[in-house]
Amino acid sequence: MSSKDTGPRAPSSPVCYLGEDPEQARDVARWRKAERERLRAERMAMSVTARADWAQALIRHLDRLVGDPAGKVISGYWPIKGEADLRPWLTSLHGRGAEVALPVVVERAAPLHFRRWRPGMAMERGNWNIPVPPESAGELRPEIALAPLVGWDRAGYRLGYGGGYFDRTLAALHPRPFVIAVGLQAAEVPTIFPQSHDIPMSVIVTEDGPQTP
Repeated sequence: MSSKDTGPRAPSSPVCYLGEDPEQARDVARWRKAERERLRAERMAMSVTARADWAQALIRHLDRLVGDPAGKVISGYWPIKGEADLRPWLTSLHGRGAEVALPVVVERAAPLHFRRWRPGMAMERGNWNIPVPPESAGELRPEIALAPLVGWDRAGYRLGYGGGYFDRTLAALHPRPFVIAVGLQAAEVPTIFPQSHDIPMSVIVTEDGPQTP
């Protein structure tokens, strides 16, 4: 399936809320699962050099977008499954006066918590065995939040891993942070067929720069 395929029985509208049509929702769920698998396989096939170049390009764009980080609360992520490794940027933010946080799953199917992170701190194993700051690090409320993506569309919607954690978190945060989804330019799809729970990103950043909705 190419990035332009919409899959069998996929809705024709780029914004199609599916709560009233369970059969259509199942079709879209199957399509999303297939797209996740395809896009993740393409990402995992990247060479070490290409992955490093991608991360460096993202860091350059993020630095320009965020500006002076001093005094800002910025949440990042710990890279898994071929995601861009932005930990050097998080270290740089900390050194320039930002407060840096990482997301933590405290309860299944509940909003994420954000714990303070600093370079070199002792981490513990969290959900999916991802390193997370310990509870003793304390919690922060991010003003700017990074969200790694698997796929994305021009309406600003992000295709994640399917757990719904990030959308659930954004729905619960007031005020909502400025959300920057980061990923590959090649991960663009015509539409993710957003459902009622999907929340558009503030901006999507790829190696080609910001892709503003």
